[in-house]
Amino acid sequence: MAAVKQKKIVKAKKRAAPKKAKVLKKLVRQPSSVVDADGWPSPRNVFFRPERMKYVRKLVKVSGCVFCTAAKAKPSFESLCVFKSQHSQIILNKYPYNNGHLLVLPLNHLGNILDLSPERYDDLHQTLRIAMEAVQRLYAPAGFNVGLNHGASAGAGIPDHIHYHIVPRWGGDLNFFPLIANAKIVVETLETSYNRFLQYFDSLQRGQS
Repeated sequence: MAAVKQKKIVKAKKRAAPKKAKVLKKLVRQPSSVVDADGWPSPRNVFFRPERMKYVRKLVKVSGCVFCTAAKAKPSFESLCVFKSQHSQIILNKYPYNNGHLLVLPLNHLGNILDLSPERYDDLHQTLRIAMEAVQRLYAPAGFNVGLNHGASAGAGIPDHIHYHIVPRWGGDLNFFPLIANAKIVVETLETSYNRFLQYFDSLQRGQS
């Protein structure tokens, strides 16, 4: 009896196999995105940031160096500066890759790190450490991307004023969403990030005084 039942199951699978193959073949032939009646791809949750394109294409002409402007002024949300040492400063990236994305740079306007005096070089990298500690305390990331794009050919957005990027990273933060949905989610506003860092550094400097 069991043998007869087993034969029926095998025959049923054989009959279903061609149908399954046709369905799979049909799915493979379909385009990757569903197209509506007007020929447009299905809607996506895209977060439009036209001001970002102006920045990337250099359509916004800024007089002078934004980093030098920040260096001459007191820490403020307008300059995005949150901390200054004797020779260096920490500012927020205006277009962050992740929450807590910081820039660490010398106060002096120069585009070659080899032009830094030993004192200014040491101060810059001590400030880099302070910035990483701040991000660790406030955001507790699983890791960091820390890098310096040295020169325009290396990808520096402002090549005449060297600056380190500190980007906190979490497992899975670089997932399919930016690729498939053409959007990158940054869950905290720039103003909120600025206030968090400013409060942290104010407290740090009060504790050192």
